[in-house]
Amino acid sequence: MFEGFVPETVDFLWGIRLNNNREWFLEHKQDYVNHLYEPMKALGKELFQPFLEVPGELLKVSRIYRDARLHHPLPYKESLWICIRQDVAWWAENPCLFFEINPEGMDYGFFLWQPRVQTLKDMRTTWAAQPEKFLKLIKKTEKDTGIPITAETYKRPPQAAPIPELERFFAWKKAFSCIRHEDFSPDSFGPDLALRVADFFRKLTPLYNYFNQFKV
Repeated sequence: MFEGFVPETVDFLWGIRLNNNREWFLEHKQDYVNHLYEPMKALGKELFQPFLEVPGELLKVSRIYRDARLHHPLPYKESLWICIRQDVAWWAENPCLFFEINPEGMDYGFFLWQPRVQTLKDMRTTWAAQPEKFLKLIKKTEKDTGIPITAETYKRPPQAAPIPELERFFAWKKAFSCIRHEDFSPDSFGPDLALRVADFFRKLTPLYNYFNQFKV
């Protein structure tokens, strides 16, 4: 059961940012396990409950160790995240629901980082064929969450939108997102965090399911 993060969680995150070396980490490894990694796993387990019976859904919990094959100069990450997504070959090309904690606070929501060019073409074809369904979903999601759905855009859209209402979306290129940020505060600590994130995920699930029709 998720009992919440604690102020020591934030202390560790700032500590690893300022002391990103093996010696410091080994001295504080138990803090990492007790105050960051184990609570993150518990949070992920609670957030994944609505997806347990959905075919192909996965829960991923990151680790703080960097992949040595990347030859990064620093051995440890400065954040930890959980991700709910379909079992796909490459996560970045497909939608996910995520939660991340770092020294600056917490971010959580919907993200689709790098859809393939062909996937974008398929999306535009679907939006053109069923504009009302897509526009209604976008409007409801933005209303329910209070957060706009944004994306990085082409400087020159590769295809003209058939109606003005779709022009914004035909320019989308990557980094589709609807993300809430929370600075650390007394509300950051304790089990109620799981309730807030779960409610936000619930409001985003129709959007997440919609984009999963384009998974590769």
